[in-house]
Amino acid sequence: METKVNYALVGAFVLTLGAALIAGALWLASGGAWQKQVTLYLAIVDESVAGLNINAPVKFNGVDVGQVRDIQLDPTNPERVRLLFAIERGTPIKTDTLAMLKTQGLTGIAYVELSGGERDAAPLGPTPGEAYPVITTKPSLSARLENVLTGVLAKLDRTSGTIDAVLSEANRAAFTSALADIATVTRTLAARKDTMDQGLASAARAFDQAARVAKQAGPVVERVGRGADALEKMGNETALASQRASVTVAAVGADLQRFSAEALPELQRLMGELSTLSTSLRRLSEQTERSPSSLLLGRGATPEGPGETGPRPLAAAAPGETPAVAR
Repeated sequence: METKVNYALVGAFVLTLGAALIAGALWLASGGAWQKQVTLYLAIVDESVAGLNINAPVKFNGVDVGQVRDIQLDPTNPERVRLLFAIERGTPIKTDTLAMLKTQGLTGIAYVELSGGERDAAPLGPTPGEAYPVITTKPSLSARLENVLTGVLAKLDRTSGTIDAVLSEANRAAFTSALADIATVTRTLAARKDTMDQGLASAARAFDQAARVAKQAGPVVERVGRGADALEKMGNETALASQRASVTVAAVGADLQRFSAEALPELQRLMGELSTLSTSLRRLSEQTERSPSSLLLGRGATPEGPGETGPRPLAAAAPGETPAVAR
């Protein structure tokens, strides 16, 4: 007896099995139960990212820690490129972590290399104005080489222009003329070689004579030096004597001033008394010459004149005389 097949049940089973296989494949492709948890980070580079593709690996010191999730131009600055990284949670991304583009060997496949992150550095947190934390970037090796080569080529270009200016037609003509002048001078010197030799020999003899004169003049210079030393010593002694004379004159002047202030008044009084004494002695001498007896009897009365009678006043006695009695 022939078995009846339920085609509807078989079709439903095949469809269910196909859907389950497709879902399992998608689940396995997405990581399934072993899918790792990731954190999104942003990096902004100022160079070309040629060779870098989405899902390119992101490595930390050579260890795969994530993938490139998105690549797009910066809408505010087309010269920059924004890279979005999906990095495994637990990766030590810190404030001093740096991101740099690298290539793998000769294939030219680009990837992102993370480096840095000191032990005491703080973890990288959200960046103001951005949806994700921003990892600092540094130029790649190719970018640095390109900058260096650009600078070298610019310098070579300037050097080439300088060389072209130096080797211009006018400078080449001047250089040719200078070479011709040098050749003329060389021929002239060669023609006068004998004269130059004689001049050099005369100069050598003159130098020898100058050396002998200098040698002979040595003792003279030494004597002149000793004479200068003697003159200097004499000048020093003269200055010292002058200082001593100044001190002596100052002392004498002080003594004279003191003598003038103290002795002159006494001397003036003494001279006045001597003058008075001399006058008195002169009068005494004159009186003694007129009347020697007056030393013992004193001076007599003056005779009365005509018409004079009566007592007369006593005459003043001279020093040392006895007053006369009126008669």
